[in-house]
Amino acid sequence: MEGSIESRVSHEVDNWLRWVPRWRPGTHRGRARLCRQCFGSPVIAAAGLATDVPHAVQHALSMRMKLVIDASVDEYTDRNLPLLSREIHINEARKAATEYRPADGLDPEFKGLDLDPPAAPDAPYLFTFGELASPEEPTDVAPPPPPLSAEEKAALRAELRLADDYAILVGKRVCAELEEHRDRIHRAVAEYVEPQVKALLADLESALDSPLWPSSG
Repeated sequence: MEGSIESRVSHEVDNWLRWVPRWRPGTHRGRARLCRQCFGSPVIAAAGLATDVPHAVQHALSMRMKLVIDASVDEYTDRNLPLLSREIHINEARKAATEYRPADGLDPEFKGLDLDPPAAPDAPYLFTFGELASPEEPTDVAPPPPPLSAEEKAALRAELRLADDYAILVGKRVCAELEEHRDRIHRAVAEYVEPQVKALLADLESALDSPLWPSSG
């Protein structure tokens, strides 16, 4: 990912705007827990999506902004934090060699969501993505690196603090830039999202008023 924070945010908002017309309300399942990426997110607040917007629409934008933040922090780490960068690359190589990760490579609107729907009692799965993601006994794994010295551990903790501080700084810049795109974000929600939500609510109200339902009187 190249370019300034401003250009990256604008690019990802453009991608989100191209995705929004394809969004459809999900009717097959509900969330069992709050999304840690979206609930109380300053990114969602900066975009003006904190109220009366379906979670999937929020999540798609939130994950695209996370891409911007993560890419910036990764670049900063590679340039300025050699010990942390080395540890990250070692950990990624070890994970890639020992386990299957079905969540890798997903489009941003799906990252962080549950991979498997709830199992139906009369239609059990042969397997689930969650089960496939469980690491099996490694067969050919490089030996772990030697343990860090006390000085290296202290330096690594210092680099972690610097990376965290930089992530907060980038997050604030992303939020500030995202506010500049509120108008076109709101227009897309009004044009593509709200009519579908209203239609869904109208269908629900019609079903609840159906004469096929038994009378309570």
